Amino acid sequence: MISEPKMPLARSSTGLPELQPPPPAPELHAAQDSVSRPAHSATHLWLRRLAVLAFVFACATIGVMLMILPWRPEWTDNHLLLANPTLLAIFSSGFTRGVCTGLGVLNVWIGFWEAIQYRE
Repeated sequence: MISEPKMPLARSSTGLPELQPPPPAPELHAAQDSVSRPAHSATHLWLRRLAVLAFVFACATIGVMLMILPWRPEWTDNHLLLANPTLLAIFSSGFTRGVCTGLGVLNVWIGFWEAIQYRE
């Protein structure tokens, strides 16, 4: 017996599996979907494009800020860190600045990778 991979098996009275044809597809629902789909898909496509654009813009902006800001004087000369010398020492270290810069590079890379990989 040759079996069709897409057809489910059913048990007969003999206990052996038999092929069972798939149920017929309703054609009424397919006709209704094709009528309403173009307007929905165009709106969905533009919303997806805008979401990808906003995501890429946000990733690029945050990434550039994380790459530049740790090396600026405002990073350590602010009123939030001057009150706590331990935090000032941590934020002034090259390791912390390097980690923030690395996260910025990663953020920019993720944003542009998402833009390159976008398919409609």
